[in-house]
Amino acid sequence: MSHRTVHVTDQAGLARLIAVGPHRLIADEPAPAGKDKGPDPIELLLAALGACTSMTVRMYAERHAWTLRDVQVRLRLEQNGEPAIVREIYLNGDLDDEQRRRLMAVAGRCPVHRLLSAPPPLTTVQVEQPVVAYDAGP
Repeated sequence: MSHRTVHVTDQAGLARLIAVGPHRLIADEPAPAGKDKGPDPIELLLAALGACTSMTVRMYAERHAWTLRDVQVRLRLEQNGEPAIVREIYLNGDLDDEQRRRLMAVAGRCPVHRLLSAPPPLTTVQVEQPVVAYDAGP
């Protein structure tokens, strides 16, 4: 699967405009550091994991023609000592215990979960030209 490039540009204060193809999001820090114009970077990471988890579970249930009416995911970062992500999944549907077990197992195989579990190398390169090729807006 090919992914689009993500572009991030400065806005006022700590707010950042995030562009992915035609989509625009704002990231910010809560007050007093920022103005809370959008989720902070950790919240965006948790949102990505939650969305991916929910989509993966939904696709698996549909592929097997199981009656999954609703899937909800709640995530939080706990920082008591070592940071830990806690993911809670609610499955609503006419599912037996084995189907529920399999859906919970497949949740752990969503692409974002796998990426977080075994992170790829991260390379940072300074460039001499702007990296954003779109109108960043106001």
